[in-house]
This record gives sequence, C-alpha cells and structure tokens, in this order.
Amino acid sequence: MAVLLNATYSKKLGLPQYSSHSFSVSVQTEVTDLSRVPEECEELYARLQESVDQEIQKAGWLPGPSPAHNGNGTASTPAEGSPNGDWNCSEKQRELILDLVDEHNLDRREVDTLARERFGKGVRDLNKLEASGLIDELIEKHGGRNGRRGNGSRNGGGRYRRNPSPAGNGRRT
Repeated sequence: MAVLLNATYSKKLGLPQYSSHSFSVSVQTEVTDLSRVPEECEELYARLQESVDQEIQKAGWLPGPSPAHNGNGTASTPAEGSPNGDWNCSEKQRELILDLVDEHNLDRREVDTLARERFGKGVRDLNKLEASGLIDELIEKHGGRNGRRGNGSRNGGGRYRRNPSPAGNGRRT
C-alpha cells in the first residue's frame, strides 16, 4: 500500500517600512514502505526548509526610506528617552534578542550584520515588526530558549495552560 505525503514549508519576513515578503514550497511524494514515513518526513522538511531559506534571502524590490507613520497617516518619530534605552523595538523584543544571542553564544556583530542584510539597519534601530522578523529568523536558525525549535508561537505554545479544575470545567489558569 502506498501513502502520499504532502509537505509545505513557508516563511514570511518583515522588511523596512512595514513591508514583508514570504515564500512557500509544497511537495508531494509517495512512500510504499510505511516504516519509512518518519524518515521521509524529516528529509522532506529539511529539504523544503533549506530551499525556502535560500530563496527568501532574495528580497527583490524594497520600499525606499520614508518617515514612519503612526497609523493615522501622520508621521511620527521614536520617543526620546524611551525606557528601552536606544533600541526602537519593544523591551520584551530586546530582551528576547539578547537572550537568544547569549543562550546560543552568537556573535553580536553577526546578528547586527544579519539585521542590516534583512532590513537595512542595525539591531538597535529595528522597529517592532522588523525585530519580530529577526527574532523569527534567529529562532528558526538556532532554536528558541533552551535550544527548542520554534512551533509558530514564541512563548512555547501559549502562556495559558489548561489545568482541569476539581469540578472538571477545564478553565484556563
């Protein structure tokens, strides 16, 4: 009996000026030996990931520099003396980037170079959207905290855990 395996790998990166691009690849293959399904899945995923990662580096056209907008059509500038020091992203994003660098012994200059390649600016200058794209890429390449690979959720599947109450109503705690 043959089994069809369908695999898709997709990645979306934030780019400067609230732009982004994404790339996705899908493959279908037939497996006749059911004991080979886990190995085939692993190989498919690795090949798709490598292909997407290689292609998504070609950003193509990027929007030119323009003032940041605050959502209502008027230009805004970063707040002076932000509690985040001289970083433009959120404090939590800064902490996560620094945690990933420390945990995986990454060279800060290489991470800064990666940010410049992807977004045209250094890590400290990334806005929230760009920092999110950088975090996603760092997790994808190096794993999350404690070396876990990302699962689409940066907080390990959600901050709420389902703990059945004594009454069995399944409330979230």
